[in-house]
Formats: sequence, C-alpha cells, structure tokens
Amino acid sequence: MNFFQSIVNIFYPKLCLTCDSHLMQNERVICSTCRHQLPETDFCDSSDNLIEKAFQGRIPIMAGTALLFFRKKGIVQILIHSLKYKNRQEVGIFFGEWMGRQLRESKRFENIDGIVLVPLHPKRYKQRGYNQLTIFGDQLSKELNIPVYNDILIKVGKSSSQTKKTRFSRFEKIHERFHIVDINKLKGKHVLLVDDVFTTGATLEACSNEILKTLNVKISIATMVVSDYY
Repeated sequence: MNFFQSIVNIFYPKLCLTCDSHLMQNERVICSTCRHQLPETDFCDSSDNLIEKAFQGRIPIMAGTALLFFRKKGIVQILIHSLKYKNRQEVGIFFGEWMGRQLRESKRFENIDGIVLVPLHPKRYKQRGYNQLTIFGDQLSKELNIPVYNDILIKVGKSSSQTKKTRFSRFEKIHERFHIVDINKLKGKHVLLVDDVFTTGATLEACSNEILKTLNVKISIATMVVSDYY
C-alpha cells in the first residue's frame, strides 16, 4: 500500500458492509468475521439440491446452484439489499468471483456456452438506473471465460411486488412476462440462467419456458442466494 493510499484510508476508511468494522488490507466488502458467518449452500457439487428439486416436473434443467442461503435480518439480506437498492456494485463483483470459482471447479457445470441474465422491466431499470445482475454476470463471464448474452431476453410485463404474495399467486402472476428476442441465437447452446434471489422459482421458470422455445437449448441455473423457506 503506497503512502497516498494510506492517507486516504485514514480519512476514508473502508468498512465492512455488514458490521462497519474497519477492513484489513486483504479484506474486501466484508470482514473475515462476517465472511465466516455466511451460510454457504455447497450446491455446486450437490445434485438433487433444493433448487433442482424445486424444478422437478416443471422445467428441465441440467443443473442448479446458489451461493448462499437467504435468512431474514441476516448478513446475506444486508448484502443483497445493498447491491439491489443502494448500487453497491462491489457486492456483485464479490459474489461473481466467488461463484465463478465454484462453477469453474465443478464438473456439474462444464460446457456452458454463455450467460443469460433475468432482465428488469425497462421502467424498473429507469427507476433504479441499473440491473443488479449486470456486474455479477460480467464477473461470472470473466471467471468462466464465456459471454453474457445481453438483451436476448427481455421483460415485457411489469408485475407488482412479489413480497407479500402467496406461492400460488406468484406463479399465477408470472405468466408470459418475458420474451426471447432472437430465437436462433441460443440454438444448440447450453446457457446459464442467472438471478439474484431464488424463492419459489416462478421468475426463473417463466424465463426458462421462453428460452426453451429455442431448438436444442439446454439450461442450468445459478443464483446468488436461495431462500430455504417459502
């Protein structure tokens, strides 16, 4: 660390995003103490996991994974909220590097051709100014050395918040809200469909049904976090 950076850190110290403690030189985004409290899923190397079971009988997927379990009022919720609503893009980079390494080392996610991000509706994008998945997807792309298929899937219907809906009503409202722009671009490809939070899987199911209109396409799914309750 150079002298100038040392001075900057004195007046503008880097703090853990979840507990506000000072970050050490080798720490990023969160401190080591908080990092060790993160509830990892270990889904990358575990078939028939919670995500894969959720899609059985609904859509055919090659494999599914999530990095962390989502717990209300926990560290993971703080990180996701910071990324999604406070534009803390360093969280997306942190998660992208971490998941990218897991996917690269897992034999269950070999031969993926590219990444498709769950899109935001244009009005929501305009309000927020960014898609929280973009930096995460870009980091996955770097780690896996595969492209992100940008703008191949678009959201064509705006739904109200999913927060207080029952599982049944979420599935009901999700119908036909996405559209694949170029049906031939993914032909014969194995794509990794990426989202931030997995709850019921309704959004991912709707996206997958649209992608599956493409001939000989295969889908695997990866999310930053997964709720272990509905």
